[in-house]
Amino acid sequence: MKGINDRPVAIAMIRGGDDYPELYGSVVFTQMKLGVLVTAEIHGLPYKGECDAGIFAFHIHEGTSCTGNNEDPFANAEGHYNPNSCPHPYHAGDLPPLFGNHGYAYMSVLTNRFRVWDIIGKVIIIHEQPDDFITQPSGNSGTKIACGQILRE
Repeated sequence: MKGINDRPVAIAMIRGGDDYPELYGSVVFTQMKLGVLVTAEIHGLPYKGECDAGIFAFHIHEGTSCTGNNEDPFANAEGHYNPNSCPHPYHAGDLPPLFGNHGYAYMSVLTNRFRVWDIIGKVIIIHEQPDDFITQPSGNSGTKIACGQILRE
């Protein structure tokens, strides 16, 4: 569980739900001096064409399981990770969206909203729609299409 200069690292292996079996990837969390570097590489995102290449909400959720039910395959992901009870989009788990590129996305962002050890065991979710950054409590981001549990590397 070491990263750059022996900093803690966690990883989530992302898998799509039944409707998105080709969706997969990884999200790496590296503790840095000024926050956590979150780096995502995702394959198999829905792609509808050049004018709708896909923008996907991307959040850490409170839950510890990527399980669910027939209506919501990731229902047990629960709500956004929000230890300070902030309004959306100021939840600790609110991250910038993923921008699809012919079904592929790569994103890296530095955030000081949490530390790596705070999110071990939680899950990270990709939603089918972009986050509107307004609607409470989760940005009207639509169906959860992929999930991964954050584990120590």
